[in-house]
Amino acid sequence: MTANPLRADPELDADGPRAPGPRAFNGRAEMAFAQAATLFEQLELEQAVAVLQPVLAAEPTAREGWILLARLELALDDAKAALDAADRAIQLDPADPRPLALSSRALTVLGRHEDAVTMAYRAVIADPRNALWHDRVAWALLSADRQIADAEQAARTAIGLDPTEAHYYYTHGVTLDALGHLDQARQALLTSLRMEPENPVAQHRLAMLNGEAERPAAAKKRGWRLFKR
Repeated sequence: MTANPLRADPELDADGPRAPGPRAFNGRAEMAFAQAATLFEQLELEQAVAVLQPVLAAEPTAREGWILLARLELALDDAKAALDAADRAIQLDPADPRPLALSSRALTVLGRHEDAVTMAYRAVIADPRNALWHDRVAWALLSADRQIADAEQAARTAIGLDPTEAHYYYTHGVTLDALGHLDQARQALLTSLRMEPENPVAQHRLAMLNGEAERPAAAKKRGWRLFKR
């Protein structure tokens, strides 16, 4: 698998199939969303937000716009704004797993780990066949530093649902490491690196397991960025 440098770490990115639901926006809004998405891909994050905000002020029921804004704000490291945008999308369609996962991610960054775990599980309940939501559960639990066995189970479920995604093997390796299963963790990370050999985060994690890099004194309560967006 070739890594896409414009694609966010799946743990940090809550994209997925567009959930069915009423379309509550017009052609002008759709054009703005397309423009903002293009700017996102070009890493023009502030410009993308500037395009979205006036349209959402005029079209506050545009769920897709709020989801895109939440992703942009997370990429800009503004978790509070991302949470607000995700909450707006959730209010418009509580059954859409994408804003639930985005909300979980923002809550993790804000240190509200219990709420982050709850929102991640809500995304899984809404769409249990999507590997991305199980991966979000794993990272929410890892960040909360609790129920690591459940995090490992969620990571394995993600792999079972999508065995072609290198990031899920990385997540599994991290959970196995947290459980003290170092040999299994090493194998999971090696699998991830066989699929994406140039991934620096997986390389560093493997180096730590092999004693070739120093482990951090304290784990950071934030998700890993595999690809800067």
